[in-house]
Amino acid sequence: MGEFAKIVSTVDGWLWGPWLLVLLVGTHLFMTIRTGFIQRKIGLGIKLSVTKDAEGSGDVSQFGALTTALASTIGTGNIIGVGTAIALGGPGAIFWMWIVGIFGISTKYAESLIAVKYRVKDEEGMMLGGAMFALERGLKMKWLGILFAVFAAVAAFGIGDGVQSNAVANLVNETFNIPKWITGLILAALVALVLIGGLKWITKVCEALVPFMAILYVIGCITILVIHYKFLGVAVQTILGSAFNAKAMGGGFVASTLMSAARYGIARGLFSNESGMGSAPIVAAAAKTRNPVRQALVSSTGTFWDTVVICLLTGLVVVTSVIANGNIEALNDGGKLTHAAFGQIPVFGTIVLTFGLFTFAFSTILGWSYYGERGAEYLFGPKSNIPYRIIYIIFTFLGTVLTIGFVWDLADALNALMAVPNIIAILLLSPEIAKMTKYYVYENHIDEVDSAPIPLRTEI
Repeated sequence: MGEFAKIVSTVDGWLWGPWLLVLLVGTHLFMTIRTGFIQRKIGLGIKLSVTKDAEGSGDVSQFGALTTALASTIGTGNIIGVGTAIALGGPGAIFWMWIVGIFGISTKYAESLIAVKYRVKDEEGMMLGGAMFALERGLKMKWLGILFAVFAAVAAFGIGDGVQSNAVANLVNETFNIPKWITGLILAALVALVLIGGLKWITKVCEALVPFMAILYVIGCITILVIHYKFLGVAVQTILGSAFNAKAMGGGFVASTLMSAARYGIARGLFSNESGMGSAPIVAAAAKTRNPVRQALVSSTGTFWDTVVICLLTGLVVVTSVIANGNIEALNDGGKLTHAAFGQIPVFGTIVLTFGLFTFAFSTILGWSYYGERGAEYLFGPKSNIPYRIIYIIFTFLGTVLTIGFVWDLADALNALMAVPNIIAILLLSPEIAKMTKYYVYENHIDEVDSAPIPLRTEI
């Protein structure tokens, strides 16, 4: 088992190597051009996200689909991941994380568009969609759709479940000295209560939880930045300066190079917002929308909120705290660095961090349960839904009490493998994406109802 774990770790390192980062960033840039810099329509996307589409077909509201997608992306990557990027790549990593978020908006838009366009109904009348259906129906590459579904169904147990519950249990144990198994039981029970009701319960919880947790976390970050306002200008200069040169920066930061800043910033940014991974489009396909472009615009705002806003605020909090308190130790450990930065504010800072991580991780567990379940349903049909939920709940508990380095590596590798067929679908269907974007967005047909029938999926 030990040798197998080493092999998985090696494969994981290779999969998340430069080739995948180049593929994802290249797709971000390519789709930005193909969509006419769709990022400039982010305001329209935000407006549509809070507008009910009475004429649309689907299972949940556009806002519900967005908050469920945000639930799965706003997680440990926004807190621990930002600290890791700074620890390994220096403060300049924050700039590159932010840049990849800006360009990642176009890819999130593109993958969500084709997810809605090629969605189908199951035998119970529920919407099914995602890269697997875009590959099957749009490109006649069902075998690649099957691979994507397998990767999604299995990766959810680790990257969206066990890894998240493990992070929560560790932080709660370190902060409040509560045994990990108790945290595990509470988390598993809460997850079970929500999963009983399926997608509609998941979206209802996410609609209520995501805005609340995000606003509270943002307020906490802004409060800390106000306290450290004297160091905010220096922090911005430090981030920009170390993003473009190899000079060691002051304030207790270790020396970093341009390459390491870009590498870790881009990698953590991609991991955080999941643009190009193909996960968020699975729930986007269930949204009530009159045409695919409307929901694609709504979904694209997820990357904006996740990376451009939340990750940036976390990065500024960490950098200003390190500059203000040069005695912060453990700068080579992302989790400890973030914890130490927030811990500089007595009581309040640690509470914000703990509550933020708990709610972010819990919502991520809920969001990914739906992604994994839909992957399993694509493979085995609706009969797999209940067994999948039971196993998922068990993994929520196991993640808090077991050493999950192996699970992390395996899930991380599968998460990377999800990106490959999803990117293939985006690139090969990019002419269709560009055509629909031109018609609906730039020729002002955004309110038009798509009359194309949604087929019933009868075969598994």
